[in-house]
Amino acid sequence: MCITCPICETIIEDAPPDFPSRPFCSKRCKLVDLSNWMNEVYRVPVDESAEFDPDAPVH
Repeated sequence: MCITCPICETIIEDAPPDFPSRPFCSKRCKLVDLSNWMNEVYRVPVDESAEFDPDAPVH
C-alpha cells in the first residue's frame, strides 16, 4: 500500500499495513503534526452562533 505523508508529501511505496508512523512518513512528521494541533495551527470549526445553555441535558 502506498502512503503519501500529509506533512511533507513524501510517498512511501509498498508500506506495510502496520507501518508505525502511518499516515505520516516518519516520527518527525508525526511530531510536526502534533505541534500544529498544540499551537492551534489546526482548528476544529465551531458554530459560534449557537447559544450555549449550561443547564441543557447532554445527549
